[in-house]
Order: sequence, then structure tokens, then C-alpha cells
Amino acid sequence: MLASNPLQLPGRGTPRQLHCRVLQSPLAGVSDSIFRGLVRRWAPDALLFTEMVNATSLELGHGRNKVEELTNEQGPIGVQLFDHRPGAIADAARRAEDAGAFLIDINMGCPVRKIARKGGGSGLIRDPDLASRIVEAVAEAVQLPVTVKTRLGWCGSDANPVAWCRQLQDAGAELLTLHGRTRDQGFKGQADWLAIAAVKRALTIPLIANGDINDPDAALRCLKETGADGVMVGRGTMGAPWLVGQIDAAIRGETVPMTPGPRLRVELARDQLLALLASKGEHGLLIARKHMSWTCTGFPGASQLRHDLMRAPTPREALSLLDATLTSLSAGGSD
Repeated sequence: MLASNPLQLPGRGTPRQLHCRVLQSPLAGVSDSIFRGLVRRWAPDALLFTEMVNATSLELGHGRNKVEELTNEQGPIGVQLFDHRPGAIADAARRAEDAGAFLIDINMGCPVRKIARKGGGSGLIRDPDLASRIVEAVAEAVQLPVTVKTRLGWCGSDANPVAWCRQLQDAGAELLTLHGRTRDQGFKGQADWLAIAAVKRALTIPLIANGDINDPDAALRCLKETGADGVMVGRGTMGAPWLVGQIDAAIRGETVPMTPGPRLRVELARDQLLALLASKGEHGLLIARKHMSWTCTGFPGASQLRHDLMRAPTPREALSLLDATLTSLSAGGSD
């Protein structure tokens, strides 16, 4: 079975093995260390990623906490970097390696305009020679495996994902994660798993499929259609940190953990809020609001709870709302 053998990533001097074939995508403003801790409750061995790190900002002293907090990770954690300057991204990779990164991932797929127009993220698809130089520079700078996350192309008319991904492989990438859409599509339309399958057949390095994988059934269909070595899930985990573990169990042929019921969802929201308050002070409430709105769904009164949580002016009032909901759910016999 696919999940029975670990994926081998040799690196130049630090070989790595992935024992879980499900990866959690970097999510800006979402996949911080607290969120990753929740994901690990269901998927302790999964490769998770920091939020995307701007190499130039890191050079200027910004965003260092995203890298320095790696020492507290309980499982494999990759650092995803983006930039258009080979030297800057190589320096950032060395910092990440020193901080304890499991591997270095280079973002060549982010469709956000302010990133792409400066030549980072998916902007590198339009400059494949520069993209190759960046991969080569990072591979020379660190002993860790170097991977790339990218898309099928810039737009449908010029997309040549096989040639593009072969070039990244030739430059030194040891694993690719391929989102089945072009940059112009963003997250619209349907991910093209057949295009991912064509790339998989053309490569000798492992390929991870990404796009429209929002439940275990979709993951199994994607693996069957693409022949990929694993899957990456992203937006589907927002408010559902259990999803990575559910998909991992399905791939292994094991019993899939139940989706949490109302009580556990509210408890998760409360745990996350408390952790953010401990880490960020009262500002943690502002960060927690989106997470609570994603998590507190699917039960009577959830809509009103979300409405009230979004308007709670203090952490104490937000916690009181969650505690009152837990009491109500217990009285009603909801799990």
C-alpha cells in the first residue's frame, strides 16, 4: 500500500523520510505554531509547514519568529520561502536549517498579485531560468532536502507543466508539490488532476498532488487518478485541523477518525483562543476570531455563537460565550 513505505528525500547530507503521505499546506495568517499543534492531535507524523516566509523580510529582521519557533515543534516542520533573489533565499534557507527545519520548500505557486508581480511565488513561472538559479542556490546552501511548490503554469495558453516541472527537477528539487491550476485561475474552477498525472509520469522525483482535496474520498480519488506519491491539503483544513489525520488514515486503509461533533468543536475553539491569548496577549482574540468562525459550525445555535464571538470586545467575554455554549451542549446531550 502507498502509505506503508516512507518517502525518501536524500538531501546533500541530511536524508529525510516522510512517514505520512499527507502534507499540510502553508496558509498565510493561519498555519502558525498553535494551529499546527491542533493538526498534530490527529496527524503527529505529518509534514507541516510554517506560514510562507519572505526571504527579504527575514534579511531585514522581520518574521524571524516564524523560523525561530521551530525548536518547539513536535513533528516534521518545513519552512517555505519566497523571493526573487537567489542569494537572499539561500541565506534564508541557511537560517531555517540552523533553526531546525525538516526541509526547505520554495514557493513558486502563490497567485497573490503583490507577490507575483515582484517575481516571487507564481511570478517565477514566467522566468524559468531564474527559478532554476534559485533552486540551485538553495540546494548548494543547505544540507537539507530542497522542495518546490508550484502550479501548472501562468495561464492556460502558455502552460507546459511537464517541461516546467522537469526543469525544477533538473535544477535540484527533490520533491515537487503541484497545484492543479494555473496562476490565472487562482482557486477558481476545477483542479486538473490529469495534468498532474502527466507530470508524475515525466518525473523521477516524488510528486505531491494539490488542489480540491477536501475530504478523504477526494484524496483517494486524486491519488488513483494522478499516481502521485501523496497529497497536500490547504484551505480545507481551515476550521478542520482533523482533516490531515482523516486523510492519512484513509490512505493507510485504517479506520478514519470521526469528524468532531459540536462539543469538541467548541472545545477546540476554546483551546485555540487560550493558546493565542497566552502567546499574543489580548491581540490573540483578533487572530482567533477567524478560527472560531470556521470551527464553530454544524450545530443548533452555531450561527448566533459565531455572530456573538465576532463582536465580543474582550477575551473574557469570548471565553464566557464558549463556556456557556459548552454548558448548553452538555445539557442537551451533544457530543
